[in-house]
Amino acid sequence: MRVTIIGSGARTAVGMTAAATAAAVRAGIAGFGQHPFVVDTAGNSMIVAAAPYIGMDVRGAARLAELAAPAAVEAVGSSSSIGQLPIPLFVGLPPVRPGRGDDVPAIVVDRLREELASVCRIEKIGVIESGHAAGTMAIERAWHAVQSGASEFALAGGVDSYLEPETLDWLEENDQVHSAGPENNAYGFIPGEAAGFVLLTSTATARRYQLSATLELMSVALARETNLIKTDTVCTGEGMLAMFQALAGDPPAIKVDHLYCDMNGEPYRADEFGFASIRASDLFQTPDAFTAPADCWGDVGAASGPLLLMLAEAATRKRYAEGPVLAAFTSSESGERCGFLARDRTEAGAR
Repeated sequence: MRVTIIGSGARTAVGMTAAATAAAVRAGIAGFGQHPFVVDTAGNSMIVAAAPYIGMDVRGAARLAELAAPAAVEAVGSSSSIGQLPIPLFVGLPPVRPGRGDDVPAIVVDRLREELASVCRIEKIGVIESGHAAGTMAIERAWHAVQSGASEFALAGGVDSYLEPETLDWLEENDQVHSAGPENNAYGFIPGEAAGFVLLTSTATARRYQLSATLELMSVALARETNLIKTDTVCTGEGMLAMFQALAGDPPAIKVDHLYCDMNGEPYRADEFGFASIRASDLFQTPDAFTAPADCWGDVGAASGPLLLMLAEAATRKRYAEGPVLAAFTSSESGERCGFLARDRTEAGAR
C-alpha cells in the first residue's frame, strides 16, 4: 500500500506555519538572535534560534507544548473531511538531559490531545524520546500503521527546544555551542526550538476523500550507529550507510535528486555523512545536492524529521524541487539513524 503526506504543520524560529517556514528556508532567512538572559563563559549573550512569538517566560514542558499543539492542529486542519475517524499519533521528544523535566511527555501529550480534539479523534499515542531521530522514528511508525492497513490515517511529529538555561550550559560544557570571540567555537551549532507534524494516509484513501497528495513516502528506515559522538571512537558512517541501504536497496533501485538532513555544523556529523555518502554514492545523482536547514532554524533536535518531510513536500508541490526523488536523514547522539525516501506522485509511473 502506497503512503502519501496530505498535511503538515510547523512552528519554528523562521515561521509560525509550514508554508511560512518553507518559504523562509528557501529564501535562506536565518532566525538567529541573542538569548535575553543566558550568557556564555566569555560573558557574551548566547546566540539561539528562538520562536519569537513565544515569550521567554514560558519554560520547560509548557514551552514544548506551546510549540507542538498549533503545529499538530495545522497538519490535520487542511483535511477536515477525516472528521472523527480514529487516528494514531506518534510524537518524537528530546531525550532526558539537563533542563528537560520528567513531566515533558505527560504535559505535551495532554496538550496535544486537548487541542486536537476539535479536529480529529486521537485513537492512541506513541512517544519516542530519542532526540534528533525521534521525529523521523515517529514518521516510521505512522508510515507502518498506514502501509500495513492498520490505520487509514496517522499523525506523526516531533518537538524540541534547547533554550532552557540548564540545557544551554550543558551544551557549552560539551563544546557544542557555536560562538565567537575569545571562546571561539566555530564548529558548534546554534541551539534552536521547533515543532513539526505530518499527516499520512494511503494514496487510495487520499483519492477517495479527494485530498491533495503530491509526495509519496516510499520507505522509512531505522539503523543504529555504535561509534557515537562524545566518545573516543571514530565514526565511519556504518549506521548511516545501513540506513541508506535499507531505504533504497543495495545496489539502490532509484537515485536521490536531493537530500534533506539535520547536519548542524558539528564535525562529527559532517564526517559521518561524508564517509556514508561516499560508500553509498550510487544512491545520489549529485552527492553535494543537500539542504541542511539548521543554518536557518538552528538545531531543532527531535522536530527535525517531520520538518524535513514538510520541506520536501513543499518543494514538490511548489515545483522547485531539484528532481522527483527526495530523501532525508536524522541522527541521534544515542545512535539512532532514521531517514525516509520519497518521490513526486505527479511523475509518470508514480501513480
